[in-house]
Amino acid sequence: MQFLTCSLSLSSSSSPSPLSFSLYTTRLPLPSPFAASADDRDRDRIRIRCRGFSHWYSIRMDHNKSQQPSGGGASEDPCIWSSSVDGNRIPMGKKVFCNRSLNMKNIVAVGFDMDYTLAQYKPETFESLAYKGTIKKLVYNLGYPHELLKWSFDWKYMVRGLVLDKKRGNILKMDRHKYVKIAYHGFTELTKEEKVGMYGHTLIRDSFDEPDYALIDTLFSLAEAYLFAQLVDFKDNNPGTLPSGVDYAHMYKDVRAAVDLCHRDGTLKQMVAEDPKSYINDDTGIVPMLKMLRDSGRSTFLVTNSLWDYTNIVMTFLSRTHVEKDGTSSKFSWLQYFDVVITGSAKPGFFHEENRANLFEVVPESGMLINTDNGTPMAQVGSNISIVPAKGLNNACRIFQVRASSDIVMGGNVAHLHKLLNIESSSQVLYVGDHIYGDILRSKKVLGWRTMLVVPELEREVELLWELRDTRRQLRSLRKERDDIEDRLHHLKWSLKFEVHDAEQKEQLQSDLQKLETQREEVRRAHQQAQLELHKEFHCVWGQLMKTGYQNSRFAHQVERFACLYTSEVTNLSLYSPDRYYRPSEDFMPHEFDVLGVYSP
Repeated sequence: MQFLTCSLSLSSSSSPSPLSFSLYTTRLPLPSPFAASADDRDRDRIRIRCRGFSHWYSIRMDHNKSQQPSGGGASEDPCIWSSSVDGNRIPMGKKVFCNRSLNMKNIVAVGFDMDYTLAQYKPETFESLAYKGTIKKLVYNLGYPHELLKWSFDWKYMVRGLVLDKKRGNILKMDRHKYVKIAYHGFTELTKEEKVGMYGHTLIRDSFDEPDYALIDTLFSLAEAYLFAQLVDFKDNNPGTLPSGVDYAHMYKDVRAAVDLCHRDGTLKQMVAEDPKSYINDDTGIVPMLKMLRDSGRSTFLVTNSLWDYTNIVMTFLSRTHVEKDGTSSKFSWLQYFDVVITGSAKPGFFHEENRANLFEVVPESGMLINTDNGTPMAQVGSNISIVPAKGLNNACRIFQVRASSDIVMGGNVAHLHKLLNIESSSQVLYVGDHIYGDILRSKKVLGWRTMLVVPELEREVELLWELRDTRRQLRSLRKERDDIEDRLHHLKWSLKFEVHDAEQKEQLQSDLQKLETQREEVRRAHQQAQLELHKEFHCVWGQLMKTGYQNSRFAHQVERFACLYTSEVTNLSLYSPDRYYRPSEDFMPHEFDVLGVYSP
């Protein structure tokens, strides 16, 4: 490996917390194709990712110079496509991937969810907070043993795409065909025979949907899935501790009720509101991305299930750095980056036009709601005073809140939004969210909006795929070797059974057969061990997010079906031209691999 000697100064514009490093002289390895990228126009600067971090850092190389530590000065502005020093060399983990062709020139409005889309929560703090709050509700409101208060939460254990079997107390990971590949009862792995007995020997294939199953398809659900697994083990190991009649399904129902109580009484959001930086990643790239989209002539809107007060706190936190730079200090200054904001939307019901919920315009300063008729303020009974719409900063943005009638469970009406933005065709809207069901599936299937799914886990997954590419080649080689040995075994067995051989030939064939069976077993074990090691590199329990064995996972299948685009974080949009034509890669069927010289996955 080649090295060059230089002085280093690291700064990050997108790290959740500022990083400061003393300047020092070191021997720096020249950048590899994945780990770093050099600026062709400035050989004194490269961008490099340190393993274990999820952001790129700018490194200024001052040859043969002595410098003093910077003391952690202000970070550089986040990069957008028009100012990128790297041209088209976007880091693999930051790329936007395309499932269906999408010409951004046809998009007139880009919408965003807030929670886990614009606002990325820190799982080690936010999910732990949700976990502790849920346990307190179970103990103090629902009568569970006080012993639960001593439990702890491993925020890295659960992953998205799992399915909870409420009746049996199992957690499942399945492939795109809905075959169960990994299964745990609580935290105990089920054997192959147990899996087949429960999910393989049925006359009618199970759909694995509600009401008997629960889908873990959002990051919000990871804490409750972990708590459910703990309760399953607790019930099995402590018979009689829980009230009689409390089975696994009842426990899951109680967990869900406890989670709802936490959200309903505002406990979680109050904690976040008091100290946003402890719970939300500070992404300084959001405002530049929104500015870029608006400068390109597009409308921007926000549709979130959070209510106005909490939405304002979170968005103020995320935009504060740029608002201060722009010289505006109002706590509502972030509204300048949107045309319409709809809070309390009650997605996914919001995406159904037949839902007739009341729409109220929000007065930002007071939070007061003004009754409207499809967005137009209505004169109040007994008042001759005309109502001026609350249009936010510089009369640019209008804020609304959905309030469902008492007889409507799911509130919201997307027709209001289309009117406010003058949308003529639903295909002119791109909506960006993190929730397969609540954000992507319904907006895609019901409305025909174009969709982009944010998958924060994707960045690490892509990095590992690159690092482990040699292991994947080894697995393909071992799999082919297994197939070749089995073909030879079948030929030998067929020959022994149906062809005539003398005693000597027969003895030789049986000897060859025995050797092949020994060889097959050795290759099978080597193949399985290599698979297991690859599996654990991604996650020690659940493996690769987008794969289950050689098949796409159920989660990957949903991403492929319902998300036109997908990426690791919302600000990756700013790394591409706002007029980009996104095109998918070519699809291949198994019969095309050998013909076209494309290796089989």
